[in-house]
Amino acid sequence: MEPPLYYQDIIKLLPHRYPFLSVDRITEIEPGKRVVGIKNVTANEPFFQGHFPGNPIMPGVLIIEAMAQVGGVMARLSLSGPAEKENTDSVLFMSMDKVKYRKQVVPGDQLRFEVQALRTGSRVWKMAGKAFVDQDLVAEAELVATIG
Repeated sequence: MEPPLYYQDIIKLLPHRYPFLSVDRITEIEPGKRVVGIKNVTANEPFFQGHFPGNPIMPGVLIIEAMAQVGGVMARLSLSGPAEKENTDSVLFMSMDKVKYRKQVVPGDQLRFEVQALRTGSRVWKMAGKAFVDQDLVAEAELVATIG
């Protein structure tokens, strides 16, 4: 699969669906190395009803989840064999470290995730991710995931 990847491509790679799929587009990918993905933050996101009424802020943990999903796309596209085929091996989030939130994310923002592979293997991946709104760094983390 060549970028850009859109919804119909992404759902072939990730098991997530509405309301939990948090990747709208993959704009760049170097399998096994790096990936860039987009999440459009809209006012009708379900979490804004309670976080917080009158002052909607995207929960930080959901920013990190979206970052992990972008990394999951890279991991799936890095597996040998056709990534688009039905695959029972999901990419499962194992841990996060060095998480830092820098700025609030609000309706109307577009999150751009840049995720780099730090360590790859047949089953366990370690990745470093950054989330931006425009040129502003809003969050960063190191993520560990397993395939299978």
